[in-house]
Amino acid sequence: MQYILLIHDDPAHFANMSEEERASLYQEYGAFSQDLRDRGAYVGGDQLQPTSTATTVRVRDGEQLTTDGPYAETKEQLGGYYIIDVGTLDEAIEWAARIPSARMGSIEVRPIVPARTEAAA
Repeated sequence: MQYILLIHDDPAHFANMSEEERASLYQEYGAFSQDLRDRGAYVGGDQLQPTSTATTVRVRDGEQLTTDGPYAETKEQLGGYYIIDVGTLDEAIEWAARIPSARMGSIEVRPIVPARTEAAA
């Protein structure tokens, strides 16, 4: 089963970190990512650009509307994600708890609905 681990954190927290603290955090992320790969659970993942670079798109009454930035103003913002392939939700939760940002933000764990293929449709 595939799960997406959505990493939510407060960008201000990172802005206030020293260079050494940021370097240490990135090393932790590197080790975490390598462990996922080594155990065959890694499917994909990336850090996202800041929410200031986001564009939100809506279509209302056939009209496309775009807005700069994220949909909602919150302290914690989506900063990255991992897609993992593990046997159970409990395993996905264990991996989520090991993500370094879980100590300062939150990790949302969501099962991915498998894509339907034409043969299965």
